[in-house]
Amino acid sequence: MSKIKFNGPFGTSFASFLTLNRIAVSTFAQHLLGKRMEPSWDAYIEIGIRFWRHQFTKAMSHPDINVGRQIFDSLQTETDDIYPVRVEECATPNGHWYQPNTISSDATILYLHGGGYTFHGAMSARFASMLAHHNNLKLFAPDYRLTPEHPHPAQAEDALAAWHYVTQKTPADRIIVIGDSAGGHMALSLLQTLKSKNQPQPALCIGLCPWTDIGPRGQSLHANDQYDLVQGWMALQFGEWLDPENQFGRDELSPISYDYAGLAPIYLQAGGREILRDMIIDFANVQAKNGADILLDLWDDMPHEFQAYDTTKASSREANARIRLAIKSHLESDCTFTAKEGLSVAMQGKFVTE
Repeated sequence: MSKIKFNGPFGTSFASFLTLNRIAVSTFAQHLLGKRMEPSWDAYIEIGIRFWRHQFTKAMSHPDINVGRQIFDSLQTETDDIYPVRVEECATPNGHWYQPNTISSDATILYLHGGGYTFHGAMSARFASMLAHHNNLKLFAPDYRLTPEHPHPAQAEDALAAWHYVTQKTPADRIIVIGDSAGGHMALSLLQTLKSKNQPQPALCIGLCPWTDIGPRGQSLHANDQYDLVQGWMALQFGEWLDPENQFGRDELSPISYDYAGLAPIYLQAGGREILRDMIIDFANVQAKNGADILLDLWDDMPHEFQAYDTTKASSREANARIRLAIKSHLESDCTFTAKEGLSVAMQGKFVTE
C-alpha cells in the first residue's frame, strides 16, 4: 500500500482514513508481537486485506447501496506502479477505452470488472489500466448495470452488448475476454451465451479469481474468511442480489453447471488463501473432465484479486507475467503457453506440462 486517493464526500473519506490508520496501528503492533494473519505476509498486505474487508462489510451492510458505494469508493489504496494509459469514455455502450502508450497488436481485451456485480469503483479502473499496460493492448471495459437495482439478466445482456460492440472493431479470434471475481463469472457466462446463439468464441477467456458458483460451494468459502478481503457471507449475498427470490436458480447462473468443451480456451488464476479457491478448483477439474481447453494456476500464498499487488509481490508479478504469456500464445502461432510444475493444478486440451 503506497498511495492513497480520496473520493466523494469529505466526511466519508475522512472516516475511511481513520479506519485505515486504526487498522495499520493495530497490524503493526500485532506483527511486533509475532502475530500475523498469514506467516508469509508482511504488515502492508495484511493492512490492505483488513481495510478492504472492513470497507466491503460497511458498504454492504448500509441500507442504501448508493451510500454503500460512496463508502467503498471513498478511499483507494494503490501500489507505486505507473500505467501510462489514456482513458476515453464511450457512450454506447456505456464504458471506457484504455489505450496504452505502446500497442503491440491489433487484438483487443474485453475486460469485465469485478465487485460482486454491485460495486464499480476506482480499483476497477486501476485494474483495467494495469491489464492494458502490461499486455500492450487496447482494452474496452463496459460500465455494466449493477445489482441489487439490476438483477440478472441485466449483466448478461450488457456483456453481450459489449461483445457485439468490440466485434464491430476487432474479429472475434483477436479478442481476449478477461474478467476478475464477478467479472470472471460474467466472462465465463458470456462464452455460454455465445454458444447458445451460435456466435464465434474469443481467442481466449481469462478468469482471475473467478466466481464460478453463486451458491455455498467448498470449505474455503468460509474457512478462508480469516485471510481474505471478501468473506463467504458476502459471496452468498452477491448471489442473492443477482437472483432475487431464486427466480432463475443456482444451476442456471453458476458456470460450473455448464459444459465448456469446444468453447474458447480458458485460463484461470486463483489464490490459495481466497474464499473462492475451492469452487475455482472444482470448476477447473469438472471442465477438464468434460474435455474443455482449460488451465488453472494456483498461488498458495495469495488472497482474492492478488494480481493488483503487481510488482510489489512475487506471486503477483508471476501471475501478471503468466497472463501476458497466455495472451501472446493465443494470438501468435510461434509462442507456447504451458502448465507449470508446482503451480498449475488442472489442465486439458492445448495446455501441456513443461
